[in-house]
Amino acid sequence: MSGRYDLVVKRGTVVLPGEVVEADIAVKDGKIAAIDERIDERLATRTIMAGGHLVMAGVIDGHVHLNEPNFGHWEGFATGTAALAAGGCTAYADMPLNGNPPTVHLDALRQKERLAEGSSVVDYRFWGGLVPGNLDHLQELADAGVVGFKAFMSNPGGEGEGRFREVNVTDMRAGMEKIAEIDGLLALHAESEAITSLLADRARREGRTGPGDFAASRPVEAETFAVAEALAMAEATGCRLHFVHISSPEAVRIIARARGRGMDVSLETCPHYLTLTERHMAELGPVAKCAPPLRDSERVERLWSHLLAGEIDLIASDHSPCPESMKLGRGLTFFDAWGGIAGAQNTLELMLEEGWQKRGMPLTQLTALLSANPARRFGFYPGKGEIAVGFDADLAIVDPSRPRTLTRDELLHRHPHSPYIGMRLTCKVVATLCRGETVYTAEKGIVAPGFGKHVRANPRHAIG
Repeated sequence: MSGRYDLVVKRGTVVLPGEVVEADIAVKDGKIAAIDERIDERLATRTIMAGGHLVMAGVIDGHVHLNEPNFGHWEGFATGTAALAAGGCTAYADMPLNGNPPTVHLDALRQKERLAEGSSVVDYRFWGGLVPGNLDHLQELADAGVVGFKAFMSNPGGEGEGRFREVNVTDMRAGMEKIAEIDGLLALHAESEAITSLLADRARREGRTGPGDFAASRPVEAETFAVAEALAMAEATGCRLHFVHISSPEAVRIIARARGRGMDVSLETCPHYLTLTERHMAELGPVAKCAPPLRDSERVERLWSHLLAGEIDLIASDHSPCPESMKLGRGLTFFDAWGGIAGAQNTLELMLEEGWQKRGMPLTQLTALLSANPARRFGFYPGKGEIAVGFDADLAIVDPSRPRTLTRDELLHRHPHSPYIGMRLTCKVVATLCRGETVYTAEKGIVAPGFGKHVRANPRHAIG
């Protein structure tokens, strides 16, 4: 060993792609330069002692809504990425939806890029969008390096002429043909608009507007119908698919069968579908409202079974915040309240609690779901997603034995409401390193604001 390192992380319990070892990690120029049982700290400018702590690859969150431009009052790059960093996340992919304009053409993407530069705490990429009328913009967005294209099969809500709109069958078919032609990736919010609008309209007319009524208006059948329809169309067009925030074991099985037929399709689920049930909508109110809605406890456990069996590719937060007045304003029914879970900060800690601590999920499997698999699917790999020599030194250092109750004061996103407030957690992220730079510590908070950079597309790699 020769040369001088910038940093050595000492004596951590290091979660590598295939094993968990006690090891030291040396960093040079933002990259992992060595991993060994012992590395002499005298060769480094700086040392972090990680004894008794887990050292994991930084989380890559492939699904967050940071609503700039012009909706930063809902969530902006500075606040949203502060929360991500505090949760051990070192890179993310921002979804189009509530920005004005949404990222459905090149000018909107350029606005996003300008606003993120110098504001984002951690590294990032952007999704483009597929909406009615923007087929001619897909190529320019692909050429500019978007992860892929997000589309809604049901009404995403919102108001105004420039709002993000759902696609009908005609739009989706044409979009899939174009996306297949440019070898892109289509990410789908899969709920049937025909089913959800029919049931929601009927419930409103009959005055049934509580949490249980909302859940009943978006049944599992709405998800499975949309998933099956999209898969049939993708199989006919050759379009690569990614299903976002799958909430039901029934949908997982349909997607698994399609993958068994050789389709290029992946799926994510979210911490809220693994830790909360429909009961929490009644107990917590609209802070727990999302679409698809939370499911019953039996389905939650079956979803865990699919996750443990390797049938779900990755976990993403779907951080979808809004001002509290849109959740809890006077006179709002559950149907009226904005739907979206604010959870950017808690994905890793929640999954360590529910997966590793309570269900015995191997740490190697958990880090694949949170880091390696999203890196491979969304163009961050190689370079990110694993603790390996030559990769970016993106690290989450976690104290596995720091019990606490999550409080509102801990949350760094702009509007600190969350259905996870009040939960008991055992694990705590104590430091986050992005390309070898400490960007967050539990003691000091964010210590490197604006450090994140735009990651350009890497070649696509298979998951697993």
